[in-house]
Amino acid sequence: MSRPKPATFDKRKIVAENRRARFEYSIEQTFEAGIALTGTEVKSLRFGEGSIAESYAEVKGAEVWLVNSNVPEFSHGNRFNHEPKRPRKLLLHEREIKKLHGGVAREGMTLVPLSVYFNGQGRAKVELALAKGRKDHDKREHIKEREWKRDAARIMRDRG
Repeated sequence: MSRPKPATFDKRKIVAENRRARFEYSIEQTFEAGIALTGTEVKSLRFGEGSIAESYAEVKGAEVWLVNSNVPEFSHGNRFNHEPKRPRKLLLHEREIKKLHGGVAREGMTLVPLSVYFNGQGRAKVELALAKGRKDHDKREHIKEREWKRDAARIMRDRG
């Protein structure tokens, strides 16, 4: 018997975050994907090492791959250590992969990883976003909107 997935992901320990992604892209939809990792990669991530700042995801056939993510070699790993920048397979349901493929192919969207974290069961997960790139004027508009909201909250707090 399977339980329905919660609307928001229950993140436990965030390992890596792509903070620029929310500024550079307008996020349309987010997905939670598992990552196929080797043993030394998991150990390295558990120590809080790893970066997804310049990484992206791509759909190849019926699979989704995380490209250009950096998981440094494990310090106590021996000759079986992993390659730091290798492409890693993301684990998604078939219908989710079709939705991602449709968004990228038809609508010209991009697959951007937002964060890598360990969930409540201790599994490594990636929060993946289907996003559209923002133009410079959109970014300026986003900054103005964000500052206005901050000012409005400050005014409301001061008045009572």
